[in-house]
Amino acid sequence: MEIVIASANLHKIRELREMMKGFPFIDVLSLHNFPNYVPPAEEGKNFKENAVLKASHACSALNKIVLADDSGLVVPSLGGAPGVNSRRYAGEDATDAENRHKLLEALVGKQEHERSAYFECFLALAIPEKKVRCFNAVCEGVIVSEEKGRNGFGYDSLFIKNDYDKTFAELDETTKNRISHRRKAFEKLIVFLESIAH
Repeated sequence: MEIVIASANLHKIRELREMMKGFPFIDVLSLHNFPNYVPPAEEGKNFKENAVLKASHACSALNKIVLADDSGLVVPSLGGAPGVNSRRYAGEDATDAENRHKLLEALVGKQEHERSAYFECFLALAIPEKKVRCFNAVCEGVIVSEEKGRNGFGYDSLFIKNDYDKTFAELDETTKNRISHRRKAFEKLIVFLESIAH
């Protein structure tokens, strides 16, 4: 079964490829295999809308099974920010470091309970001429007051999952990939893929 990951984000592709490694019936491609494909603008109001938009658009354009991910960090005390704007929180072309800096600034002076946050992931699977299926999960934790760790990407160096004492960026990739929001959503997805592959 050939699946195209509707992303050009190398971190995201690597994470999903790593998760799919144990499933030999899946052959993974990404948007790097289709350099002429132009993805749609992400105009959804939430993660689900964006994931469905990316998956269905690429599916109809490429006529392939497509998996799209939309995920980000939600801080309830900031009204749900960064939310769907996680990647461009500090501006359209913001770097991960700029986004983290803006988040830390927004949380200055906040109490411990106001620093609670969660990562949310929506995976949308689009199969030609079939209904798009969605699988979602969250990973709850807290935002620390300074960056820690050199692994991961995005907000990983600021987020500690509940019951852990290290940020996602301090954990090794294998551990992070076992406990992350993306992993939990992926486990739901894989049950569905196995059911249609046999």
